[in-house]
Amino acid sequence: MGTEVRLSTHFDSAEFACKCGCGRAAVSPRLVAALEEVRRKLGGRPIHINSGVRCEAHNAAVGGSPNSQHVFGNAADVAIAGLSGDDLYFVARDIPALHGFGVAGLWAHLDVRRSPVARWRYDSTGRVEAWPEGSTT
Repeated sequence: MGTEVRLSTHFDSAEFACKCGCGRAAVSPRLVAALEEVRRKLGGRPIHINSGVRCEAHNAAVGGSPNSQHVFGNAADVAIAGLSGDDLYFVARDIPALHGFGVAGLWAHLDVRRSPVARWRYDSTGRVEAWPEGSTT
């Protein structure tokens, strides 16, 4: 694995590196900046990166979509102690660079895709469920 590189005040490349150990860690600077903004909005509370960049093999192994934003370095599944996935969504949804939101019990997927906003929920088994049209919760 490569050397850690400081990406911003609070994040380094190792936090975003593919969990398979391949060393892939090329993360979008826009994502890092957006996560810094989430942290700022929460008074500096630390953000834990559950999953950041994924190589194609690891993405397939965890059941990720073949076009997952994780593969492009544009996404992170994040958790903040004491907050639910819904709490994270309500903080992150107003950050202009963030366009992808997947909400789970104690974490949220956040991404900086360039397409229109996409929102979904994960059920208790990790399967994606449609976000009710017009719903903000």
